[in-house]
Amino acid sequence: MRHASNPRRATSGHLCALSLFAVLAAPTQAGVLSGTVTAADGTPIAGAIVSVTDAQGRSQAVYSLEDGTYRLDTGLSGALDVLGRKRYYEDAHATLELGGEGSASRDFTLAAITDPKALSDAHPALSHFSMMAFDEDPKALFSRPNFARDCLTCHQLGNAFTRWQRPAESWVPTVQRMHGYLGDASEEDIRARSEFLARSFDGRLATSRPTVPYDPMLAQATIYRWSLEDAVVPHDAEFDEENHRIYISEMFAGELLEVNLDNGEVKHMKLPDDGMPPGGMFAKMGLPSPYGLTISRSPHSLTKGHDGRWYLSDSIGAAITAFDPKTGEFQNYDMEKGSLYPHTIRTGLDGRIWFSITFSDQIGRFDPKTGGMTVIDLPKTPSLSTPGTTVPYGVAIHPESGDIWYAKLASDKIGHIDPETLEVTEYDSPVKAPRRQRFDKQGYLWVAGFSDGAIARIDTRTMDAKVIPLPVFAEGEIPAPYALAVHPDTQDIWINDTMNDVAWRYIQAEERFVVYPLVLRGTYTRDFTFTHKGWACTASNPIPPAALEGGVPELICIDGGSAGAVASR
Repeated sequence: MRHASNPRRATSGHLCALSLFAVLAAPTQAGVLSGTVTAADGTPIAGAIVSVTDAQGRSQAVYSLEDGTYRLDTGLSGALDVLGRKRYYEDAHATLELGGEGSASRDFTLAAITDPKALSDAHPALSHFSMMAFDEDPKALFSRPNFARDCLTCHQLGNAFTRWQRPAESWVPTVQRMHGYLGDASEEDIRARSEFLARSFDGRLATSRPTVPYDPMLAQATIYRWSLEDAVVPHDAEFDEENHRIYISEMFAGELLEVNLDNGEVKHMKLPDDGMPPGGMFAKMGLPSPYGLTISRSPHSLTKGHDGRWYLSDSIGAAITAFDPKTGEFQNYDMEKGSLYPHTIRTGLDGRIWFSITFSDQIGRFDPKTGGMTVIDLPKTPSLSTPGTTVPYGVAIHPESGDIWYAKLASDKIGHIDPETLEVTEYDSPVKAPRRQRFDKQGYLWVAGFSDGAIARIDTRTMDAKVIPLPVFAEGEIPAPYALAVHPDTQDIWINDTMNDVAWRYIQAEERFVVYPLVLRGTYTRDFTFTHKGWACTASNPIPPAALEGGVPELICIDGGSAGAVASR
């Protein structure tokens, strides 16, 4: 076992401790930290984040209420780092000792940021990205929708790591990495994009001040975080109902991570090479490896099979890897030659495993009972992306029929596959750059529209769609919904955001969004999974990790409170 360590501390701050005391309390299951968050003039601050972090890198956070008060019931104890944070205010931080059954009070006075440069830096990446001079022609490669589709797919442009002023030559390595992900080595394309980025990030300051609205449901929420200290790019996370662990595919280390939510222990398990050379199948075929990876196996997505094993899509090794959590054994199942980059993976109703194959425009099917592999070529459609591939992406299984539905990120298509006849039918997507999708219990297909800043609910019987734009907090600052998942009990839609340092929750019954500000700047979350307690969990892993504040990837779980929690299943 390897343990996370070294909690991240706020890099700047202003703290006025109006009161701090520890008192004995009646024995309870958790310590209590409470207090009030106010501005310098005494005005209560609603929606401020108050976070505590222990020596193992485990964190808990709550939001201040409309009257500025907060209460954090925590199982963490010992020397704790305390952070008070609200966008456009200076951070407040301190340390305190908290016993497992004790209580403490800490009041924060947050000073408003007045320096123009510091105020610009407090803006999310989306604000800086939205200042770029995009082509007004929506079909142009440098239009906002197409540029976002190409460049925000893997990177968060506009954060502190990317927005510093530099010449085009300094952008070339970054652009080469981005283009290499989809196999585009065109020097002309790389040069054009590098020059555009150099012109765009010219040192201008952001002044738009997007403000996340306070929602009363934040009063019920607690954010749990686990520092993944030794991880590089932990990608998709999935909860295991049997052992109450979260498993995460670690793309850049060729590992599967197992996280114990109770004590923060992280187990690293390396996928066996089985003769696959560094660079995987790409190296075997004489092609450059995506991201320049030199590992042999690179798991991207994972799904629990009916046989109790986890199945991982090995992106550069061109295989499906099975992992047995009871024995700890791995087994690789290679795809046929020419099929490259298995991506999103899901389990069909009959136990067969379905997955998208992005580089070769295919959908794959693996039968765990026979070991048989079937690859389906998708219809040829125009690509809206610079590299020219259509990028088959999200995969979803209809809860009643078992039919397969997929999305083409770079072709704006939604596709259907009959699981028995393998007949393929494609439709125009109601949202641009459809990424991941999921079905709800009623059989509606929910799709994240990455370039549109919207989600869509599709009736797959008629293909009628309802498009629901995500709220925009400043003019022109359109969110980038990366993925979505449906809570199995509440049926709320949880949506990942790669540019705004928030998580979104769409409450179907009320047709409204609740927005959860996340603790760190530079968050880039991937796909939500749900625990037996009803928590919505996701990994934060920008590429490179240095783009995330503190430079350490993490696992984030949001307990939405009474409306989002369920009894242990």
